[in-house]
Amino acid sequence: MAKKSKKHQREEAGQRGGTPATVALTAAGVTFTVHSYDHDPSHPSYGEEAAEAMGVSPERVFKTLVADVDGALTVAVVPVAGQLDLKALAAAAGGKRAAMADPALAERTTGYVRGGISPLGQRKRLPTVLDESATGHDTICVSAGRRGLEVELSPQALTTLTKATLAPIARP
Repeated sequence: MAKKSKKHQREEAGQRGGTPATVALTAAGVTFTVHSYDHDPSHPSYGEEAAEAMGVSPERVFKTLVADVDGALTVAVVPVAGQLDLKALAAAAGGKRAAMADPALAERTTGYVRGGISPLGQRKRLPTVLDESATGHDTICVSAGRRGLEVELSPQALTTLTKATLAPIARP
């Protein structure tokens, strides 16, 4: 897990070559670290692959999922070590029912491809719910907007930038 210098981090995050997520982080002046790895298309789990490749505990690597809560797309950010509890997400989002969103709709709405959806810099800002376990870590990793690219940042920064609600939405 090679950390990049602040200069390299800012260059990668800049308008040229950066993803909308890294551009948003840079524009907000947030401290973050970019981690890149070679994505293996045959790996069964994008999130577990990221944790393994970076040498980071799966409890600190969070996946971004898009769900439909009572007809409204909602982003759920949960540890890759667990699963999304759809009932808990619906309750946290003030709804009654939640189901996973159609992948093609999630891609069109966020501007990212499946396995690379970031909670940051989405084409259309969606309500976001972050699993409260994130607050137990100094930093967490989330997708930087493409497969094989993650950003590490504080859970507080992620909560602020996405205007996320913190709630217990993950289950083992």
